[in-house]
Amino acid sequence: MSEATEFGHRLERLRADGERVPMREVFALAKEFIDTDPAEIEVMLGSPDHLVRVGAVSIMDFQARRRSTPPERRRELFDLYLRCHDRINTWDLVDRAAPHVVGGYLADRPRAPLYALARSQDWWERRTAIVATYYFIRNDDLDDTFAIAGLLADDPEPLVQKAVGGWVREAGKRDPDMLLAFLDAHAATMPRTALRNAVEHLDAGTRHRYLARA
Repeated sequence: MSEATEFGHRLERLRADGERVPMREVFALAKEFIDTDPAEIEVMLGSPDHLVRVGAVSIMDFQARRRSTPPERRRELFDLYLRCHDRINTWDLVDRAAPHVVGGYLADRPRAPLYALARSQDWWERRTAIVATYYFIRNDDLDDTFAIAGLLADDPEPLVQKAVGGWVREAGKRDPDMLLAFLDAHAATMPRTALRNAVEHLDAGTRHRYLARA
């Protein structure tokens, strides 16, 4: 039995009692399949079952996080993510894998793929562009977060707006001056959703000043 088929069977057993399967159980099951080959992960990504695809991106994430994962496998995971992005097309699938599978792979490489994603017609690819930079934020590498957020500052899609606002907010915790400079440049035109997320942790006076510009 292939790993993709076995994962599906195991997931069905979790559903046997008719109750909704908690995500923690899907993640735990994915961790049991951490050594799944990328070809089998691709089969899982092709499933119409959303939880199977959650399992697929979770396996990718677990492999990307694991220190013993060799560079060639990290490249395979990165390529698989981009090649199958039409199936990684909900916010939770993007957020589960983009930081380590995409951001982690690009940490010591040129970031051009993120800028290409940021200019995509597909909102989930644009969300990947900003969400992947969370890996950089954790390492105090903030330039690309603010640059990509600048490209997406006026994005029409609410799920991209939320990510832009949330990620510049998190980057701003590391460098408040960069956040304020970003807001000075974009607050007047940012969608309300993005702006509210971006200013959430600022002091009340500063927060209201930027919200008044919108």
